Amino acid sequence: MFKAGDYLVLLALCALLLAAFLQLGRHAGAASEVIVRQNGMETVRLPLRLNRLHVARGPLGLTEIEIHDGQARIRRDPSPRQYCVQQGWLRRSGDIAVCLPNRVSIELAGPRQAHDSLAY
Repeated sequence: MFKAGDYLVLLALCALLLAAFLQLGRHAGAASEVIVRQNGMETVRLPLRLNRLHVARGPLGLTEIEIHDGQARIRRDPSPRQYCVQQGWLRRSGDIAVCLPNRVSIELAGPRQAHDSLAY
């Protein structure tokens, strides 16, 4: 069946996968500000270091954006399915929440951006 060398190779493979997973999680840097967009155009940049509540107006009504302890989320939105609210707290640079029916989005920005994919 399996020999000692097989288990050693399996253990080395698991260690390599764990190291790769941890390295990928570290790729995104800390965010320093929130970019608020309405109808695809940037309207305001808010620092993450200040706790506050910002309101953005969309075609369906008001979207509340909450900033607290270096993270941001869409707290309330008039969109019917609430996908952007369910996104929860955004913490890392490059994280984004989009409220399509109300045409409001937020994105965290910082010195290092994470990449969703790379093109060659």
